[in-house]
Amino acid sequence: MSSIQYLHMSKRYSEVITHNGVAYFSGQVPEQTIHDNAYEQTKEVLRQIDQLLAEIHSHKSRILNAQIFLADMADYAQMNQAWDEWVDSHPPCRATVQAKLADTNWKVEIVITAAI
Repeated sequence: MSSIQYLHMSKRYSEVITHNGVAYFSGQVPEQTIHDNAYEQTKEVLRQIDQLLAEIHSHKSRILNAQIFLADMADYAQMNQAWDEWVDSHPPCRATVQAKLADTNWKVEIVITAAI
């Protein structure tokens, strides 16, 4: 039986859970750039994802699926600009939707699943 690993746990959730060679990420949101535009917020969220991937010895080229939530679809072009600068030659499956995010300062939230 394989083990389940929980990373950065709080009482409410874990940032990442790994099981059977797959990593499941909670929604990653901006922490420093909450008053900036969607481009800057997306860049920050992608840096956080890179850091968490490195922690589990994975890489953005191993992302299987990305779910992107935008507070306003008017920010789609800015988010895509940051995404296109970041994504490598192995783009994951991806969906982008508009959603009411938990903090009104957030413009973007990204959830990924990745192979380890």
